[in-house]
Amino acid sequence: MQSNDKSRHSCTCSIIGTGSYVPVRVMTNDDMSKIVDTSDEWITSRTGIKERRIAAADEATSDLASNAARKAMEAAGVTAEDIDLIIVATVTPDMFFPSTACFVQKKLGATNAVCFDISAACSGFLYALTVARQFLNSGARKTALIIGAEKLSSLINWTDRNTCVLFGDGAGAVVMRCSDAENAPGRVLSAVMGSDGNLADLLKVPGGASSCPITPENVESRPNTIHMEGRETFKHAVTRMCHAADQALTMAGKTAKDIDMVIPHQANARIISAIADRLGVPEEKTFMNLQKYGNTSAATIPVALDEAHRSGRIKRGDVLLMVAFGGGFTWASTVMVW
Repeated sequence: MQSNDKSRHSCTCSIIGTGSYVPVRVMTNDDMSKIVDTSDEWITSRTGIKERRIAAADEATSDLASNAARKAMEAAGVTAEDIDLIIVATVTPDMFFPSTACFVQKKLGATNAVCFDISAACSGFLYALTVARQFLNSGARKTALIIGAEKLSSLINWTDRNTCVLFGDGAGAVVMRCSDAENAPGRVLSAVMGSDGNLADLLKVPGGASSCPITPENVESRPNTIHMEGRETFKHAVTRMCHAADQALTMAGKTAKDIDMVIPHQANARIISAIADRLGVPEEKTFMNLQKYGNTSAATIPVALDEAHRSGRIKRGDVLLMVAFGGGFTWASTVMVW
């Protein structure tokens, strides 16, 4: 089932601030080789990843999210009292309930906010961005804090070399508001979302919830860790992301030639290269930081957006294409003018 947002609204939703946070601890590929049978050459050649960040034992997803949120709020010039909507995209919540967004609300002191989480795996941030736009467009809320945050190290099977080398921890956040100015900076032009639950078994954490509780009998098989069919996931990721990108560009009245920067989900360097090649976008217009952080699921795009902004890789007026793919399967794409 696919849902396309054609942005039929009277106001313009704009990102007015970005922020990101990654844990202090760096785990390099050489560090990984001491845990499982792998090497820096093996990981780099297959994924493009050189290192990733690992959260401390006492550092929860809401901690990562709150740190990123504070930076985004500072950049936007808003206070905790200004925030009236908090959406956290995550598959690694602090706990099943309350929502991680409620813990973020508490840590920020954002007492005026309505808070909830979204679970769409690596597409989660773009899903949350689109949901927040509906609240802003309708006038139900004025200032949204949208966060992608993950502590994927809590879901990793450290004996599975095919998955443990891929993931890391981190968080990215944006503040969004509606503006009456048609050409407001940071404005979102179009958004596409899609899902296919028939492919759910290809990328999942099967245990730990209602369909497969953790028991003494199954705990040794580690069902509460990431299971992935890599080749099939790769194939669907490239196809779905390219299709979503094409749709979002068409809806925005843009073509690949108009793109100043692609900010893709940071899962694998080969996937990113394949998408850029199919879209006809040169390498220098494709942002990539997975070599530093690995795959941080819902956090990859907001972290990359913040880094692209703060490093000067994007400037006001640039056309940005953001595109993601994740477990579910889910996929999403957004076109905006920075």
